[in-house]
Amino acid sequence: MVDAAPVDPARRRGWAEVDLGALRHNAALLARTVAPAQLCAVVKANGYGHGSVAVARAALAGGARWLAVAVVEEGAELRDAGVDAPVLLLSEPPAGAMDEAVALGLTPTLYTAEGVEAASLAAARRETRTAVHVKVDTGMHRVGADPDGAVALALAVHGSARLSLGGFWTHLAVADEPAHDFTAEQLRRFDAVLGRLEAEGIEPGLVHAANSAGALAHPASRHGLVRCGIALYGHVPSAELAGLGPVAELRPSLTLKARVALVRELDAGERVSYGLRHRLERRGTVATVPLGYADGVTRRLWAQGAEVLVGGRRCPMAGLVTMDQLMVDCGPGAAAAPGDEVVLIGRQGNEEVRAEEWAARLDTITYEVLCAIGPRVPRVYVGEGDAHGSPADATDSHPSVAAGAARPR
Repeated sequence: MVDAAPVDPARRRGWAEVDLGALRHNAALLARTVAPAQLCAVVKANGYGHGSVAVARAALAGGARWLAVAVVEEGAELRDAGVDAPVLLLSEPPAGAMDEAVALGLTPTLYTAEGVEAASLAAARRETRTAVHVKVDTGMHRVGADPDGAVALALAVHGSARLSLGGFWTHLAVADEPAHDFTAEQLRRFDAVLGRLEAEGIEPGLVHAANSAGALAHPASRHGLVRCGIALYGHVPSAELAGLGPVAELRPSLTLKARVALVRELDAGERVSYGLRHRLERRGTVATVPLGYADGVTRRLWAQGAEVLVGGRRCPMAGLVTMDQLMVDCGPGAAAAPGDEVVLIGRQGNEEVRAEEWAARLDTITYEVLCAIGPRVPRVYVGEGDAHGSPADATDSHPSVAAGAARPR
């Protein structure tokens, strides 16, 4: 892997500014909140669009003890960058990827007999003993073994010469809805399975059930480890949790910015963008901004009344967002000029557009808004440098950030 080349400011038309200090702060806040449980920073999906390596380093510096990813390739990226913290694979790797998972020192999650066999064979081929976590499905019905199957898998791991049971876990389906009684039911089911393991004389290792919402709203779910994703990035898992004490201290860590590319004065009655659906009601200044739906600025944001910040003011989008550009109605006589900074998500002056606002307009969740920011948008890191001494302004148009240790084979 080659070191990331800094993005030339003179060529930068749009970028995502990631505050490493905010990430460290959020990790430290979450670690204090859930103690004595350990914090696992979820950095899958390119760190929710923030850059997985930079997020991992900042989270570890803030107090996270574990990292979590979805697939082996994401774990490999961390190892390639020299990140040596424990990394949990949240889904069972395909048999063909198990050798690499073991070679990289990742911790596989298992929930099938085939997965146990593949992990055991991979460990045997490397003449090592590999710790794994077994996942039980307590009602979300996405992945995980049913309770009887999970006990059987734990017994198989316990009896294996090449595997050890490093953890046992489940995932909460409605923890972000505090009034919903199903979280308590899931935890009851989870406790029942843990009781069965104890009756079999099996030590479950690191027990975990809590995601961000569970960690914040359901203390009983914390056990020995909590897996925090969206809260790590400074966002509340749901509006219903906004009043919780720690939530007020979270700091959003990403700002999506661009620079005005072109400005024109248009008369009242002129129409803008594809389909000519947006009609100017009065003469005004329209600015073209070089980010579009290929960059994660969803096409229909205009129809939902979305606004951006120009000169510290809220200005509405003008017409459908196109693949590479969007237009903004800056109003009559506006002083907007090419090169002016535009904030699509984040703060400018006294105004702020939060990712939650986009999510509400689009009838989706903040997670999707952040993860949708495309790979051609450079990530620019500001704030405190990470614990490994990387420069705070490191930038890269690819999800990875910097070179590190060679990948073990």
